[in-house]
Amino acid sequence: MHAMTIDSQPDAQADVLALPKALRYDHFIRRVADTGRVWGLVNDGWAIGKTDDGALVFPLWPTDALAQQCAVLEWTGYIPQEFGLQELLEELLPQLEADGILPGITYTPDEYGLTPSHAQLRKDLALRLRQRAGLPGQSGD
Repeated sequence: MHAMTIDSQPDAQADVLALPKALRYDHFIRRVADTGRVWGLVNDGWAIGKTDDGALVFPLWPTDALAQQCAVLEWTGYIPQEFGLQELLEELLPQLEADGILPGITYTPDEYGLTPSHAQLRKDLALRLRQRAGLPGQSGD
């Protein structure tokens, strides 16, 4: 019997979709830092969601397949669009923050994704990048 732990790295799409939000977030951080690629959904413009309290959210996924799974309902006809990690960190996150739009991490067809602060997402990605490079990082907070 296979027990999934926080340290495991599910790659199968169904495994990732079945994870709770916090573990989907951890998977996103690892995968995006490791591949340098991020995915959104685009049609005439980028897919934008809303939280239950009405805040705007820009959904992000670590793979095109996971993004494609959410091209349903109001996002029918949207297609996955890749952009780089540097673009996310240097252009998209600052623009989202200026516009008051939260990042939404690994939405599923059935559940909203986690919506970390812009600063938290930057910090977590930077920590993972330092770990990958073998540099000391801060483990607290």
